[in-house]
Amino acid sequence: MKVSEIMTKATVTDAAQDSLAEAAARMWNAQTGSLLVMEGEHLVGIVTERDVLRAIAHGMDPNQVPVKDLMRTDVITVGPQTTLKEAAKLMAT
Repeated sequence: MKVSEIMTKATVTDAAQDSLAEAAARMWNAQTGSLLVMEGEHLVGIVTERDVLRAIAHGMDPNQVPVKDLMRTDVITVGPQTTLKEAAKLMAT
């Protein structure tokens, strides 16, 4: 089975300077738990609902903290023709 058979459309932002609150609203509206952060055609990071919760738990103001301060930049990607087995191996390492 290929990744293309189970993948869903990603929710994307091109504004790493957006606040975590804005990112959370975008995730809520799209009914997703993560947001890909792009610069043009390049993936530069990902922010998840857990990142937003962690920031709040540490006393950060989600209206003041930009996505770029908490996004993870070590994102692993695969193409749609990658097998699920190959993708799982990459995620396990």
